[in-house]
Amino acid sequence: MKSASKPFCLALASLALVFAACTKKPVRPDPSATMMNETGSNLNPQPVSSNPDLATLQPREGGFDANNQLRGAVEPVYFALDRHEVKADQRPKVAAAKAYLDKNPQYRVLLEGHCDWRGTAEYNLALGDRRANSVKKYLISLGVSADKIETVSKGNEDATKEGGDAVWAKDRRVEFVIVNGAGMGPPPAGATPAPAGP
Repeated sequence: MKSASKPFCLALASLALVFAACTKKPVRPDPSATMMNETGSNLNPQPVSSNPDLATLQPREGGFDANNQLRGAVEPVYFALDRHEVKADQRPKVAAAKAYLDKNPQYRVLLEGHCDWRGTAEYNLALGDRRANSVKKYLISLGVSADKIETVSKGNEDATKEGGDAVWAKDRRVEFVIVNGAGMGPPPAGATPAPAGP
């Protein structure tokens, strides 16, 4: 009888080791539970002129790349973990993007939604899309025409796995990519060329 229980004990011990070695995946909330913030979607534009920090958010000029895209003209909008609402402290950046587009009506903007590396690729693509569309809705509420805005989700494509919370917080963003022309291709005839960068 002892010889029959020995393989059973070994199998049980092996099974216990397998379960002990498994790492637990982070629990992600149901995506439908994150569609709105706790107070509902608040896209009422805040008066920008009363914000003393707006001067530090003025767009920078620079040259366009071979794809007729300009990055870094407006600071990215950052988001809390697993959130897509444009926080009050990030709204002046969206207003700066509107000011840039008002000053340069020949340009369009591509909003790139990004996530940190945690979560599945599918979940992060959906979250990046919600972030980009949240910024789009806010831009429209400020008066930017919807036909001047495109969105794309990069999910966690460019995310950093190491570095901790401070690094990951920079991955949770929407980037403003200024597009020279009517679409993602070459600029239309008669478009004003971009100013030369330093």
